[in-house]
Amino acid sequence: MKAPVIQVHNLRYRYPDGTQALDGVDFHLDSGECVALLGANGSGKTTFVLHLNGLLTGEGVVEICGQAVRKDTLEEIRAKVGLVFQESDEQLFMPTVLEDVSFGPLNQGLSAEQAIARAEAALDRVGMSGTAGKAPYHLSAGEKKRVAIAGVLAMEPEILVLDEPTTYLDPPAQRELVKLLRAIPQAKVLVTHDVAFARALASRAVFFEKGRVAGAGPVEEILHRFNWSPQS
Repeated sequence: MKAPVIQVHNLRYRYPDGTQALDGVDFHLDSGECVALLGANGSGKTTFVLHLNGLLTGEGVVEICGQAVRKDTLEEIRAKVGLVFQESDEQLFMPTVLEDVSFGPLNQGLSAEQAIARAEAALDRVGMSGTAGKAPYHLSAGEKKRVAIAGVLAMEPEILVLDEPTTYLDPPAQRELVKLLRAIPQAKVLVTHDVAFARALASRAVFFEKGRVAGAGPVEEILHRFNWSPQS
């Protein structure tokens, strides 16, 4: 039996204003697994995933591929955990798509040639090769999301974490995103309010409530137990 790629025990985090955002969270993610994080706004989902690559640091244990998340391991941890933000524009800031997608590999120490090769392969993988020379701001919301995912894939992470990935996407773009993510073998954590999206991709759901995990199990079981719907 393989060890989980993410193991979290008793994670607590309090914001500077005193808000207890996480209050003893336990969580695991197995290799190749896709888990949806559900719950109301402010329940702790995004705060939780920001701990998975050290953007936030609370009390408790967070291990990625058996390695504890600490200040001295952040570089290695961030190479393992690829975070796709809700707002694609937060990740797309270079003059061209190719420069954006090669930015991460360059930061990892690859040569320009290696970084461009990685970027071109990642763009091809998400069906965006034709946009390499375009400015990111000329792209549609769905195209921006694909390019943001390509930028993460170019760094060859072991885990993908996606925060509300269907935001601003119309139904055809959402369907294309589901197809794309199904074809990506990495383990995935999806923070989402989109029940159809969770059903389409995740085998398991974890329900957050007031900074705690209120329940975990098969997606349909969790949706039924918490009476969760897209309008929740």
